Amino acid sequence: MKSGLITIISVLLISVGSPAQTKGIDSQTQKIKDDTNKTTSRSNDVSRSWDFGKDKTKIRARVENPLRLNSRRDQLVENIVEILRERKMIVDEAASRLKDGLIVTQPFIFAKGAVITKNELTRYAIVPSSETSWTRGRYSLTIEVQSIDGIQNNVSVIAKVEGLAGTGLSSEWTTLSSSGLAEEDFLTKLVEDVTGVSPDENPSEN
Repeated sequence: MKSGLITIISVLLISVGSPAQTKGIDSQTQKIKDDTNKTTSRSNDVSRSWDFGKDKTKIRARVENPLRLNSRRDQLVENIVEILRERKMIVDEAASRLKDGLIVTQPFIFAKGAVITKNELTRYAIVPSSETSWTRGRYSLTIEVQSIDGIQNNVSVIAKVEGLAGTGLSSEWTTLSSSGLAEEDFLTKLVEDVTGVSPDENPSEN
């Protein structure tokens, strides 16, 4: 008798507990579904703009080339020669005419070694896609100061970028199209020297 009573009680407990357990599972599953819908239904994410505050990416337009500067031409030529000297670049005396505002430099080697040269050349020049092994990179500058009036001048800079290409037994210098970086670097320094303000101090924010 006792054994039968225990069996009946056990059956009743199991039957009462099952709906509660099932209901608990259904409730938890529904909550997961609700949370998932909340995460994936934010239709405005695509058009949202993010404010990064002081850590915004700062960019600026390149310095104009030719660049107009207020200064006497002879003073500008002196500034240019001094900048070249600081950068260990040698003025080609035979090709230059300083009194006429024309300054030409000898080739300046900016990269040596196969690994470094390839990376640097892609910065200073537009390098064609090929299996060429570049072992050195160099550039020379042609700078012309054209007087507009007594105190205004246009300064133009042209860089001739070359890479030394190895072809097994021999190697030769190949002229590449400049990316504009060599010209930009020089003009940025010239603006800073003449005006006392670097173009990098007030870039726009993106």
